[in-house]
Amino acid sequence: MKMMLNILAIAVLAFVASSMLPWWSVAAVSFVVTLLAGLRPAQGFVAGFFGTGLCWLTVAFVRDMANNHILSTRMAAIFHLPYAPLFLIVSVFIGALIGGLFAWSAALIKSSFVTS
Repeated sequence: MKMMLNILAIAVLAFVASSMLPWWSVAAVSFVVTLLAGLRPAQGFVAGFFGTGLCWLTVAFVRDMANNHILSTRMAAIFHLPYAPLFLIVSVFIGALIGGLFAWSAALIKSSFVTS
């Protein structure tokens, strides 16, 4: 349950941050939420990966639908991908990986300063 709340918190806060701040703000949100939640490194990575991935997927899909898939089709052609949805999948995976790595870093930093 705690994991689902963290994933949802990262997704919602990253969506809000990405609408007002640069693209990398989703990584900062993932870092801060994981740091405050006190997750273990593996849990932090999973929460950051899926939370940021969910946000990135939502934003990418909404923006792609708004321009009638023109940008994703052209970007897929530039990267020699066979079809446009594959470009969105790769983009979401990269964004999710960034969020997961930032969350993992936050959990490792927190665990290095906490003595048990």
